Amino acid sequence: MAVIAKIKMMPSSPDTDLEKLKENIKAAMPGSAKLGEMKEEPIAFGLKAIMAAVTVEDVEGGTEKVEEALAKVDGVESVQVISLDRI
Repeated sequence: MAVIAKIKMMPSSPDTDLEKLKENIKAAMPGSAKLGEMKEEPIAFGLKAIMAAVTVEDVEGGTEKVEEALAKVDGVESVQVISLDRI
């Protein structure tokens, strides 16, 4: 069984190139995770978060590897799992 995690990533600056950041996020995905849709969500004062749907196995700590990988991406300030849903 798998779960889909909705993950919110905040860029380190409003000036961050979001298209390049999305490419870096795709490249950083661990092999056990499947990246789905990514979209930009306006936050405030020109700052936009990247919201991503990621499918991972339904095991304890299933999103931890993804969160750790995304936190290491250059230009990502913070990573937060917003929701988890079984699929």
